[in-house]
Amino acid sequence: MKKELLVLNKTELIAAIATDTNLSKADAARALDAAIENLSGALARGETVQLIGFGTFAVASRPERSGRNPSTGEPMTIKASKAPKFTAGKALKDAVNAA
Repeated sequence: MKKELLVLNKTELIAAIATDTNLSKADAARALDAAIENLSGALARGETVQLIGFGTFAVASRPERSGRNPSTGEPMTIKASKAPKFTAGKALKDAVNAA
């Protein structure tokens, strides 16, 4: 039996925020967009964002490494890069494990 994958999309999240805060959906959407924009901006500047009880967003550096072209099998070098990283906080881990 295949387990059903449940996904909460942005529209559903906005509706939930609006309901929980008595904001209009438009105001909830603006608030969520502002939060995402500020989080993205902080990460782009190399800052870490810590939300106590939820988790920490940071930038992880990935060093240059060897790899293979999946089409040809030829060896290649994969450039160094940065990637966003999320580490769940204790309260979030506890909530997930309690479910």
